Amino acid sequence: MSVWKKLLWFGVAALGTWSVAMLALSRGEQISALWIVAAGFCALSISYRFYSNWLATKVLVLNEARATPAVLQNDNKDYVPTNRWMVFGHHFAAIAGPGPLVGPVLAAQFGFLPGTLWILIGATLGGGVHDMIVLFASIRRGGKT
Repeated sequence: MSVWKKLLWFGVAALGTWSVAMLALSRGEQISALWIVAAGFCALSISYRFYSNWLATKVLVLNEARATPAVLQNDNKDYVPTNRWMVFGHHFAAIAGPGPLVGPVLAAQFGFLPGTLWILIGATLGGGVHDMIVLFASIRRGGKT
């Protein structure tokens, strides 16, 4: 990674740390939602760039040359090669139910910081890992769920 990219990611990490610090250390004041948005953007950007790459290369050992079940078993009914954004839309619609919202709503009763941390850490360590590993296992098993 070049020096400029390292500086960019260091800046993103510093902004995220500063945003969480502002949320944690502000007592009795109005908190701007911009700090929550900045903390969320920075945390999710860093986890997308580094943590997902680590999961793909070290844990799951993904191989781009390996064909998916849609290519191997193309029957124009159940297995059809599809644009990646269409697949993303179907996957996103399937997981965007009310279940993941219950925990953060309950955490919000204890203040905005626990709810924010719950969403950021839960989305990174729980949701992202779960979805990626389940999709990986489904593809490795020939498209079976």
